[in-house]
Amino acid sequence: MISFDTNILIHAADRNGSVRHEQAAELVERAMLSRRCVQTLQSLCEFYNVLTRKLSVAPAQASTFVEAWKAAFPVEAASMVDLDHAMRATRDYRLSFWDALLWATARRIGINVLVSEDFQDGRSIEGVRIANPFAPDNAAVINAALRL
Repeated sequence: MISFDTNILIHAADRNGSVRHEQAAELVERAMLSRRCVQTLQSLCEFYNVLTRKLSVAPAQASTFVEAWKAAFPVEAASMVDLDHAMRATRDYRLSFWDALLWATARRIGINVLVSEDFQDGRSIEGVRIANPFAPDNAAVINAALRL
């Protein structure tokens, strides 16, 4: 199972024609087809916030994107247990709090690969591997998680 960090969703939605957009959009589409992806509520919230506050996308358009992600993937919210594990991870693994909460939620729901552009590529933390999809060496890891 995989989950996408916010930055991958941003690339997938940013139709500026960049290579990263094309790669992210193709990966998200493969994840939809495989049915081996669960998104965190946190990543969808961050996605909406980045679109509306940093990229100046109209709230209605940003909402349309979020609704599409919600329809495409199961969504899981963080729990109190995730909060406890996130606080521990900030101490034990030196993660930022929001990265730690994303990791803790992903870990609890059985995510093997957390796909992220900027979250310590290649690191494996308690069974969750971080993989940058733009690094060619990670294609096999991501494909295995999607069982392609």
